Amino acid sequence: MTTQSMRQAAAKSSGPDIADWRPEDPAFWQSTGQHIARRNLWISIPNLLVAFAVWLMWGIITVQMMNLGFPFSQAELFTLTAIAGLMGATFRIAASFFIRLAGGRNTIFFTSLLLMIPAFLTGLGLQDKQTPLWYFQLCAFLSGIGGGNFACSMSNISSFFPKSRQGTALGLNAGLGNFGVTSSQILIPLVMMGGIFGAAAGSPMVLVKDSGWLLGKIVAGTPTWVQNAGFLWGLLLIPMVAAAWFGMNNLQTVTPNHGGTLKACAKILYLWSLTAIVGAIGLYLYLPAPSGLGVLNMWLALPLILGANLLLMKLAAFGEMKANISKQFEIFRNKHTWSMTALYIVTFGSFIGFSMALPLSITVIFGFSHVPDASGVLTHTLKNPNAPSALTWAWIGPFVGALIRPLGGWISDKFGGSIVTQIISLVMVGASAAVGWVMLQAWQSAQPEQYFPLFMGLFVLLFAASGIGNGSTFRTIGVIFDRQQAGPVLGWTSAVGAYGSFIAPVVIGAQIKAGSPQLAMYGFAAFYAVCLLLNWWFYLRKDAEIHNP
Repeated sequence: MTTQSMRQAAAKSSGPDIADWRPEDPAFWQSTGQHIARRNLWISIPNLLVAFAVWLMWGIITVQMMNLGFPFSQAELFTLTAIAGLMGATFRIAASFFIRLAGGRNTIFFTSLLLMIPAFLTGLGLQDKQTPLWYFQLCAFLSGIGGGNFACSMSNISSFFPKSRQGTALGLNAGLGNFGVTSSQILIPLVMMGGIFGAAAGSPMVLVKDSGWLLGKIVAGTPTWVQNAGFLWGLLLIPMVAAAWFGMNNLQTVTPNHGGTLKACAKILYLWSLTAIVGAIGLYLYLPAPSGLGVLNMWLALPLILGANLLLMKLAAFGEMKANISKQFEIFRNKHTWSMTALYIVTFGSFIGFSMALPLSITVIFGFSHVPDASGVLTHTLKNPNAPSALTWAWIGPFVGALIRPLGGWISDKFGGSIVTQIISLVMVGASAAVGWVMLQAWQSAQPEQYFPLFMGLFVLLFAASGIGNGSTFRTIGVIFDRQQAGPVLGWTSAVGAYGSFIAPVVIGAQIKAGSPQLAMYGFAAFYAVCLLLNWWFYLRKDAEIHNP
């Protein structure tokens, strides 16, 4: 590359909109591309981290609402985590198309800006115990925007890096972004302990039940600023939004005509409004009374919401948007879209699902002594004085899974995504089945805490394997699909995988209620085994159409 051509490339690669983008050209990448790509990556990561934190904050907030005596039943509080989980996955469907329609800078800026709404509304609502349930349900619904942000964030970053570096880049973006899970579990209990935002954030409430945090118990009677859980993320989003606006770029090679910032934001708002309509109807049909009709079970509600969302997007699109969406819908004709969707459920679906379900499992399985009554029937109501605290231990698994995810991308860049996926799937088959066995032993024991170290060790292994697999599956997508399709496929697979945040807690909770918690983990192990064979058939066997060791 001559000095003159380098200057011309630099000129076309400056400003918010970049016209010349050739990451597969070594000279361009070395002189210009890598600096721009890394800047966009390091702005994308904290935006995604805070988005995850807002999405998943309800798992901690609802526990503290219960400890503070908010006038809601456990079932009503469960609707908040269910709504946030379901909408986080559902919003991803539309978000997977945003980068091609609106541009990377415009999308990350606007979606992070929108996320400030549920963050601040949640803080305001938590100042008063008389705030109605529908208000918190609305906040949880809008918090799903944070889950949706993952799809557009990953789609955007994949466009900036050459294929040889996508595993590492996507692993960093997703892995460090996934620390939002751990951040919620650690920081929210911490910031609730003091009036760190001053009088403007409102007065404290007093705990009516013992609570806890990373380092131990918080006794009843302690003043608690539960509203800080919302204000914390709302305030952190302010510099994140500014960084996205001033530091990120739209790639015109990916988005030839986003139409300007206002038009791009209007496209995002329009498609997310359609998604919100579908999600609201689906939740109303799924949630039990009085929040909904309760006429659909989970296995009917999820595919109906998915299908209706895609159909409405296709039918309601108009003008240039219609042609763009129709072009991106071509990914559904490719069988590898569906195989990679299944494999991503194994990895990210497990990571996010177990993140939501682990606190419940610790509390119910190890929080009680399981002893027979006078007639010999096993009971599970006697409080275990030696029970481990969920708030002390539950963060470790997601922390390990997020921390190790960039390593999965790096290893996959070196050795191939599919072979890494094969190894971790085998590990997850064994670990999941073993967790099921440990759950059974603990569920039948008067001293279940004796099984807790093995339980936690196996769950950490599951999180580590799923974290590595998150990086390897995204690396495989980068190899299989061209640059125009890789982004939408990344978004789609991440959307379906995110339903794990809804499925895993429901399945594990239902099996615990039925007295057979081990069956949930045995079922997951069977699913992992099927996907292990799927991965081998499509990408590792000798005559595979795409051999990707």
